[in-house]
Amino acid sequence: MFRIIRWPLLALALIVIGLWPAAVAPITLAGAGLAAVIAAIPGPILLAAGVIAWLRHQPAPKAVV
Repeated sequence: MFRIIRWPLLALALIVIGLWPAAVAPITLAGAGLAAVIAAIPGPILLAAGVIAWLRHQPAPKAVV
């Protein structure tokens, strides 16, 4: 029984181990690119952009009747 299960498990492990680095590489490169873009913008500018976005998109206060 173990011999029957062993070969498919070995094949699955080799597929996962072989394909995982190639599948995750674009995600890693996109994260590194995003980090480089964020690092190039000064902190106060990012803070000001965040405050402006928050003020423009906050929900309107409810009218008191």
